[in-house]
Amino acid sequence: MGIASDITLDEILADWEAGFAALSWQVDLGVTEAIGEDPINRYELLDPVKPAPQGKSMGAPNPAPPVSMSAPAVRPETDAVDVAKALAAQAKTLAELEQLQAQFDLCELKKGARSHVFAGGNPHARVMILGEAPDSEEDREGKPFVGASGQMLDRMFASIGLSRSDLDAQHAVYVGNVMPWRPSGNREPEPHELAMMLPFVERHIALADPEVIVVMGNAALFALTGSKGIMRKRGAWEVAFGKPILPMLHPAYLLRNPLAKREAWADMLALRHWLKTARGVNRP
Repeated sequence: MGIASDITLDEILADWEAGFAALSWQVDLGVTEAIGEDPINRYELLDPVKPAPQGKSMGAPNPAPPVSMSAPAVRPETDAVDVAKALAAQAKTLAELEQLQAQFDLCELKKGARSHVFAGGNPHARVMILGEAPDSEEDREGKPFVGASGQMLDRMFASIGLSRSDLDAQHAVYVGNVMPWRPSGNREPEPHELAMMLPFVERHIALADPEVIVVMGNAALFALTGSKGIMRKRGAWEVAFGKPILPMLHPAYLLRNPLAKREAWADMLALRHWLKTARGVNRP
């Protein structure tokens, strides 16, 4: 190529040596490839091949790439929901549902979780409590609502005469989460992750058949009702899957915001009133 007359050979060699030194330094750091100014999403699927225009020969078609039989292809989100529906429908008991849900491999959260957290308490209880997702302590122990938030939950429901350890269904609670695997960093589950679990949640409710469901936190509220805003929705009765739903603040939130315990107590009183008056039941 041509070289401008005002650039000397020494300057060219100096620039080359500086560039080579910079490149060598990057190789020593572990750089393996050059990256351009524009980001490239290597997980993005390639555009499908457009069909050839009618009447024009494009030659012999390229052979289809071989299909790997060692692992399934990446499934669209709707396929994951369909698989979850098929699995959940097979469950005839809660034990079967727990096993089938644990076998579901299309949710990425499962890969980073230590435990599959299903449920606890009395499965025959009138009250079913659904939280959001396991935290680090729940993931470690494999049980829902443990640690400080679990202790807070137990105190809340003990205040109206309910306990997850009570064998009497009239005075017991059954606890679980809408997401059985812990999201990394204790983040809130994404809508597509909740959508995969919803068939299992629906089947869980059908098999346990509680009289009322308490949903705690935004993720649980969104999973069952499709809406968010737990601060606005708490205490306002709704219906999901044919069951009355009472949204409440999560115990973990109450630990961080003690002033919100006043609203939580009001919701507990509303639940106690419902349990006393529903279906003609009237007990102290």
